[in-house]
Amino acid sequence: MPPHKPYALVTYRSEVSAQRGHALNGRQLQCGDQIVTLYLSYVNTVDSELWGCVDFPPGLVLVEEFVSPEEEALLLDAIDWTSHDENVTVQKVLKHRRVKHFGYEFRYDNNNVDKDKPLPGGLPQVCVPVLERCVRDRHTEVMPDQLTVNQYQSGQGIPPHVDTHSAFEDLILSLSLGAKTVMDFRHPEGRSVAVVLPERSLLVMKGESRYLWTHGITPRKFDVVPACDPKSPAAVTSDLSNHSNLTLSRRGTRTSLTFRKVRRTPCDCGYPSACDSQQPTAPPSPPSLPRSQTDACRLEAEFVHRVYEEIACHFSSTRHSPWPRVCHFLSSLEPGSILADVGCGNGKYLGVNPEVIAVGCDRSSALVQICSERGFQAFVSDALNVPLRSDTCDACISIAVIHHLSTQKRRQAVVEELVRLLRPGGRALIYVWAVEQEYNKQKSKYLKETRQQGPTGDSTDHSNQESKSLTGNATDAHNPAQDLSGNATDGTKVHRETESPAKLSVHTNRTAFNSQDLLVPWHFKGGGRGGCNQGSGGDEQGEQGSKNTLDLHTEAQAPVPNTAPSQVFHRYYHVFQKGELEELCVRVRGVTIQRSYHDQGNWCVILEKTGDR
Repeated sequence: MPPHKPYALVTYRSEVSAQRGHALNGRQLQCGDQIVTLYLSYVNTVDSELWGCVDFPPGLVLVEEFVSPEEEALLLDAIDWTSHDENVTVQKVLKHRRVKHFGYEFRYDNNNVDKDKPLPGGLPQVCVPVLERCVRDRHTEVMPDQLTVNQYQSGQGIPPHVDTHSAFEDLILSLSLGAKTVMDFRHPEGRSVAVVLPERSLLVMKGESRYLWTHGITPRKFDVVPACDPKSPAAVTSDLSNHSNLTLSRRGTRTSLTFRKVRRTPCDCGYPSACDSQQPTAPPSPPSLPRSQTDACRLEAEFVHRVYEEIACHFSSTRHSPWPRVCHFLSSLEPGSILADVGCGNGKYLGVNPEVIAVGCDRSSALVQICSERGFQAFVSDALNVPLRSDTCDACISIAVIHHLSTQKRRQAVVEELVRLLRPGGRALIYVWAVEQEYNKQKSKYLKETRQQGPTGDSTDHSNQESKSLTGNATDAHNPAQDLSGNATDGTKVHRETESPAKLSVHTNRTAFNSQDLLVPWHFKGGGRGGCNQGSGGDEQGEQGSKNTLDLHTEAQAPVPNTAPSQVFHRYYHVFQKGELEELCVRVRGVTIQRSYHDQGNWCVILEKTGDR
């Protein structure tokens, strides 16, 4: 079943009855004034083993029943959402929630606070007893001077983010009122913990959990949670597939009060890779081509995964129109077909054919969040290990994904994973960026379009070429496919691999490629970062990315003044030579190439799974 979605298990008395019940798959039922479609999966056994609850991220403490129901009522009554007195507080209606700031306003245009402009009202007096208790119980040693109040309706959430280091001190206190929810914590290496936040509980974040782990809330109306003993820790892994003792928790209106201390000096935490105060002023030297699995993982984590988390909303705002030949492939699928878009990005292909059952996955949680907001079914996944059963999909697409894998075997492993998902007779469409941007005497749109002002006023790489971050772990050494001369078949000169690892060059946008492995710049101009995962807003920051998405649509009508500093992100690409994608695919057992072609600067293949694997 789709990961992280609620489902029911039905047990039959006999195998024959169960098989008859499975015939209801796809049947539409009238339920009140709605038509509901049943989706059933047939399983022989269900693992009944219970996994124990996992540890919290280091530095994270959850105190249940920190305030009484009477105190909860007083605090909620004190938050007047009808008042708009700017002399006391700053109130905003953001895309995912309502928010009030006390003490200092957190500004979503630059993801920081104006430390010289405190709000005259200070913190509400009703909060003082709660803060004094925090000091008395040694949850904090200093009194906070900034409060952000967030109100979430059922179904609302916030993208993963880390509270800005330079804006606030180490400790963050978050009080949950009105309803419980599940907050997802994720380590940069991929480990994740889902923490249940009961109403009236206090969440204390410091150290590693505050500075390094992202935290966010997935927008949904129900949470799937283990029905654990109330005395056990309220934390579980994000993979609930091995839990048999599950229950559904309906979300209500939740109000969070997040208290922080404004930082007066640069942050000197022990996590410089995630710290905006400790970012190097000089650009680092270009990375080298990977020579091992570790090198490849490090390169892709820094120049693919991290970049697309940063630029997700800006990237999505430039990806509107599906490509015609991809649409033709999707439209050719039979009604009721199951489609997997591996590397779905912002989901622009998930709704092309409404008659198929489409599910997408992407390595970027921020892009998956955008898919969810657009009403598509998508989940976070590695392209090398997609958590879907084998032989289940009628079609798979991988559009502008495989060129982000930094070794040949890793690229081949993604093709093998696509084929694994297909049923016999199923087809896969693959697009990768081509070295040959001029083919059959025709220049691609990428070369024909001059460097124009992008929606932020900067020269941007918002071309017909796409890219999404979907890579994972596999063993390999670098081995680009090219002839011994080092030349592409159309005469384009590319660099040959040498014994010593070569440095990656930075490509000049809208020009021909001079190397198969390179870094392509993404220019972003504007306040704050270009993605969804940096900013603030209380226990849940990150509204800046969503705000950029709204602004960029309007700013694209006319260039804005070129006044804000430009931030440049570099994305790793391996651009394919003619025949290289086909050569990669024929190495995979059990497939035939139905068709291969060149489409506006991309090499493309359509594969069919023969079943002989």
